[in-house]
Amino acid sequence: MAFDPVKFAREVRSEVVKVTWPTRKETLVTTGLVCAMAALAALFFFLADQIIGVGVRALFGIGI
Repeated sequence: MAFDPVKFAREVRSEVVKVTWPTRKETLVTTGLVCAMAALAALFFFLADQIIGVGVRALFGIGI
């Protein structure tokens, strides 16, 4: 089976036409939601780490 670059380019172009691209508003909303969820996850893990750290320090009697 030989590679035909012209046929490949034609097929790529026909597939690109089928793609539904998001609007600017959809992109901004999705980006905002991703940033908010990342911030919430970071806050959650920070608080969990602090609570576990306090518990470990109390358990082993290391200065609080």
